[in-house]
Amino acid sequence: MGMIRHVLWLDCMAAASAGVVVLLLAPWLSGWYALPGELLSFIGAVNIAYACFSFSLAIRVRRAEALIKLLAVANGLWALACLGIAATFAPLMTLPGLCHVLGEAAFVGGLGMLEWKWRRQLLVAGEQGVSTQPVAAR
Repeated sequence: MGMIRHVLWLDCMAAASAGVVVLLLAPWLSGWYALPGELLSFIGAVNIAYACFSFSLAIRVRRAEALIKLLAVANGLWALACLGIAATFAPLMTLPGLCHVLGEAAFVGGLGMLEWKWRRQLLVAGEQGVSTQPVAAR
């Protein structure tokens, strides 16, 4: 599956894009979503932090399995946090805000599941987790 080698890049680019957009537009989104601006700034900052961590993994040729697991679990926890935000603010927030928060929960939850499923293939960069470097004969 060709997507395996791109999942960490997808994670970092999506998180960076979402984080920058939400941080830049937080005052406007606050009115449109009927959510506190501080909450949106927090969501944007969390996305930037995720982007930095997943980028630090994506650029490595070899990755520690514990770090891949940490990223997958963190994505799952952030998905749950987004569901909690949606449940807490559902009576107040607008449909676009609810769609954003639930969409983020689904996206990062799905990424976390893929990263967990492919955690061993993600240990080495290259096509489907197979190193592009020659392996020395034993």
